Amino acid sequence: MKETDKQIEKIRSLFLTFFKIGIFTFGGGYAMIPLIEYETVERHQWIGSKELLDVFAIAQAAPGVIAVNTATFIGYKVAGFWGAVLATVGVILPSFMIISIISLFFVQFQKIEWVAYAFSGIRVGVIVLILGAVVNLGTKNQYTPLTVLVLVLAFCVAAFTKINIIFLIIGGALIGIVYQVILKKGLVSDKKSEDKS
Repeated sequence: MKETDKQIEKIRSLFLTFFKIGIFTFGGGYAMIPLIEYETVERHQWIGSKELLDVFAIAQAAPGVIAVNTATFIGYKVAGFWGAVLATVGVILPSFMIISIISLFFVQFQKIEWVAYAFSGIRVGVIVLILGAVVNLGTKNQYTPLTVLVLVLAFCVAAFTKINIIFLIIGGALIGIVYQVILKKGLVSDKKSEDKS
């Protein structure tokens, strides 16, 4: 297979994969995380699980929807500019099509009782999906006492205060930068380095 054909196949695969993620996921970007992980890490092996955590962090911190940002990052990594474009279009297109259709019948749609019941069930399912993704990705992360402390503090602040989440993201980034600077200056020891030696 020629290099051009391989590139076209990658781009086609990216579009179809993210189209499938977009069409089969209810509940927004966070609910897409388990399916994104399965498709990109386990099935296609486009990205490692640790690298995917970094992509999610960047996608969350960057402006825009986490699913769209993630699709763009992974698409670019796998197949460059056109990979990013087609992966992004793939993940957006199902929502655009479905919302366009629903908007035509929204008022009538709302009044159907079984639809309301269905959405109640979907909301519960979405919560389970998000919790499953948190546990699954969490077990693959390498924890230090600092990351555990930041995790607990961030959760407490997010759950029990009205502080904007963006400040938590910025705070976590600053703590990571300061910690790495201190680590390089040798003021604290890196447990992982000690374990390797």
